[in-house]
Amino acid sequence: MPSVAFLLPGIVGACVGALGWLFVGLYIQRRQFIRQAKNGARAVYFEIDMNRVRVDVAREFGSYTPLSRSSFERLLPELATWLGPAQLQTIVTAYMAHAGYEQAGSDSEFSPELRRQALTGILESQEEALQLLRSQVFSPRQARQLAQKHFDTAHQPEIKTDEQRAAIRTSR
Repeated sequence: MPSVAFLLPGIVGACVGALGWLFVGLYIQRRQFIRQAKNGARAVYFEIDMNRVRVDVAREFGSYTPLSRSSFERLLPELATWLGPAQLQTIVTAYMAHAGYEQAGSDSEFSPELRRQALTGILESQEEALQLLRSQVFSPRQARQLAQKHFDTAHQPEIKTDEQRAAIRTSR
């Protein structure tokens, strides 16, 4: 039988090696999960941005096109484990506004002013979600570029609707 002096270092080395391998594996797995969650959040960011454009077109021109939520629904479990509750609620609120958008587009009893206010509120929730995701999933340089591009397109001179143009003509 081998002596304890030879077995003990071998057993301790095997245990330390196994634990080290376990921790390294967990670390690599966690980093991969975070990378996947960030990639998913990027997809959700661009989906919210596309929806923001659609809501803005509806607000300005009355043209309601369906909003997308497929990325959000597919990636919600990853987002839920990666984002904190307050952050996740911000994202969910942007998508919960879809019901209001659909109602504003289909309910003929909405006055134009009420419709505009509802769509402005939806845009604000989407802007908040975009700001949150920009800060969480993009590098500072990328976030600045996206924010600048977003700022440039969001603050262009407003195109008047036909009703607004008619009101301007009659007031002259």
